[in-house]
Amino acid sequence: MANLTRVVAPIVHDPHLPDGLAMKLVTCIVRPERLHAVKEALFQVGVTGMTLVRVSGHGGEQEVVEHYRGSALVLEFRDKVKIEMAVSEPYVEATIQAICDSARTGEVGDGKIFVQSLDRVVRIRTGERDVDALTPVTADEVQARHSDHVGFWSPS
Repeated sequence: MANLTRVVAPIVHDPHLPDGLAMKLVTCIVRPERLHAVKEALFQVGVTGMTLVRVSGHGGEQEVVEHYRGSALVLEFRDKVKIEMAVSEPYVEATIQAICDSARTGEVGDGKIFVQSLDRVVRIRTGERDVDALTPVTADEVQARHSDHVGFWSPS
């Protein structure tokens, strides 16, 4: 058996960020039917800026065989939704918990959450940088903005 050594990278303080305000990119992949619940849970914990992408993937689920015009088709990939959000360090655990609580069905295929460090964030419109560029609005403010728009589209 090989002798494995665990390597731990040192924590590097970014001089551009205030103490304790690291930024993270939280990415989750969830079932499409859980999207609305996940979005609502994220809004409840103050995470309102996010990007959604419809994706297909294969994890632990078993393959599904469907019949189409007399032929058997094996569906290896399942439709999923990928949600990405940039958050400051104080929001990371609340974000993870909100996703877990709202996306969990208890079945194989509920999804995954990935957390990565962000070195830089720049808001193009204003030039704000890093933590200042992360969306500092509340869920109520976002809902109020969108309720004024007739025909506002939501993928949920």
